[in-house]
Amino acid sequence: MPVNAHPEYISAEKKYLQAKTEEERLSAMEEMMRWMPGHKSAENLRADLRGRYKKLKEKIAERKKQKKRSSSKPGIKKEGIQIVLAGFTNSGKSSLLSRLTNAQPQISNLEFTTQQPIIGMLNLEGINFQIIDMPAINHETFDQGTTNSTDILLIMITNIDEIDKIFSFLNKTMGKRIVLFNKIDLLNENEKRKVGARLQSKRYDFCLISCKTQEGFNTLKKKLIENSGVIRIYTKQPSKPKDEDPVIMKPNSTVENLSRKVFHSTIKVKETRVTGPSSKFPNQKVGLQHILKDKDIVEFHTD
Repeated sequence: MPVNAHPEYISAEKKYLQAKTEEERLSAMEEMMRWMPGHKSAENLRADLRGRYKKLKEKIAERKKQKKRSSSKPGIKKEGIQIVLAGFTNSGKSSLLSRLTNAQPQISNLEFTTQQPIIGMLNLEGINFQIIDMPAINHETFDQGTTNSTDILLIMITNIDEIDKIFSFLNKTMGKRIVLFNKIDLLNENEKRKVGARLQSKRYDFCLISCKTQEGFNTLKKKLIENSGVIRIYTKQPSKPKDEDPVIMKPNSTVENLSRKVFHSTIKVKETRVTGPSSKFPNQKVGLQHILKDKDIVEFHTD
């Protein structure tokens, strides 16, 4: 408490000390500033109070701004295996989205062209991927929430030194990370070899690509399937070809899991035969607890 303080200042200071919210503290500080002593010995008090008031006001304004941004973001309904493209501006995220999906994002050499998330769908060998092109990772509209919860992160770079900077924004992400070094059409074979060797030395799961020429896209698609976290099981009826569309299952799923998904029960299944990676020989007869593997063909015999 300053010397010779007005009773009104003392009352406002008490409100400040008892305030439960930042808004209440700000209001009390405004009242304290109106009644703070004007004599020379209170100069430090006035400077300190004005400084604290400015910081608190800026903090409240920023919180309200962030809340407004968050509430204005359109919700993204997850479909299939979700992929988020993350990187700095002009890294090629929008070009990649347009190459892999039917989405038509705006593509430009100008900075921060992508202002809101843009979604496209990709089907690879029966697996549906939802690909989201995010604004640049250091842009104010970058959606941290979706990035944290996505299944796969494709981290787009054109310079290896960008990786650590991008990772600093991704400290809460849970998805599998694949580093995509884009624009390799601008590199010669020796330069590409050096980039690959450096990424490998850092133990990154990576892929060298060119969105312009689509070099490396087959490798990228293979990595997406490998990191999807699902297996594809094809079903068939006796004496008929297998179904074209696979049933998407979790790894280590059993015949029982599959039958419940297909028939919603196991009662109808009289006999099951499997051909593929999990079978010892084609058309092997198996039980309900048989563990299935990717690309198995399962033939159900029902009552």
